[in-house]
Amino acid sequence: MDVSPASLRDAAALVHAQMAPTAQFAWPLLARRLGCEVWVKHENHTPTGAFKARGAITYMDWLRRTHPEVKGIITATRGNHGQAQVRAARAAGLSATIVVPFGNAREKNAAMRAFGADLIEHGATFDEAKAEAMARAAQYGLFMVPAFHEQLVRGVASYGLELLAAVPDLDTVYVPVGCGSGLCGTIAARDALGLATKVVGVVSSAVDGAKQSFEQGRLIGTETAHTFADGIAVCTPVQAALDYLTSRAERFVAVDDDEIAEAIRVLWQDTHNLAEGAGAAAMAALMQEREAMQGRKVAVILSGGNLDMSQAATVLAGQTPPPM
Repeated sequence: MDVSPASLRDAAALVHAQMAPTAQFAWPLLARRLGCEVWVKHENHTPTGAFKARGAITYMDWLRRTHPEVKGIITATRGNHGQAQVRAARAAGLSATIVVPFGNAREKNAAMRAFGADLIEHGATFDEAKAEAMARAAQYGLFMVPAFHEQLVRGVASYGLELLAAVPDLDTVYVPVGCGSGLCGTIAARDALGLATKVVGVVSSAVDGAKQSFEQGRLIGTETAHTFADGIAVCTPVQAALDYLTSRAERFVAVDDDEIAEAIRVLWQDTHNLAEGAGAAAMAALMQEREAMQGRKVAVILSGGNLDMSQAATVLAGQTPPPM
């Protein structure tokens, strides 16, 4: 992947031409609760409510330059990737077809339609939706947008550049992992800035293929994705992401749905920001490792805030939503 400092600077300029940098704050209530200085990178404040907006901007710029004949795109998603791609595609004058699994978050589906998507429901998991999207791409002559790609990573890395330029002496950053663009982008930003910050990937304990693959050095998937944190419910890890991060990530942490739900409540109580399941996973990992982080300066990526109202009501009532 071309994630050189110059390449990342160019990508960040593209991103910032369409959206403002998001804030990063050190929240004192979190510091009091956890015994360390806690910075939150607020990717819940992008135009789509999640970090994926960034990669879609750089990907669509690349697509229009390298494939000017393309009239429409298709992709599979659990929501945030889809919203971002629809927004970018429609702005570029392209049609956008999105395939989601049955039972996908209703409000994410509604948001994708509002951005202009032709939304199709298929299969029970992201991987089944992805297979359908690939079949339809071939059938209808649409350009298949993957969930992981060098151009997505370049755009996503802009949040890492923003965070690490603002707080260059961070000891550790926790990053939620679905297909891996966020983790790879954060690592690329760290390396571009020449910093020593440790970057930790966070997965659901119910869908921990990326963690197993990282630790065992070979691609390992899971058969099911029983978590309400849909943004990290990816059964089959992406080999290209693993190839890049295996020698560069510090470690992986797995968190369960109860820990994620508690992290959502903590973020709400201490920062008054609503996180979706994947968006709270990094905080859940820090809470799990709080003893090891005592006295350190750490950051968590609040990667998205697109939590359905019904799930939010369940979580704020002190319970854990059922898996999607």
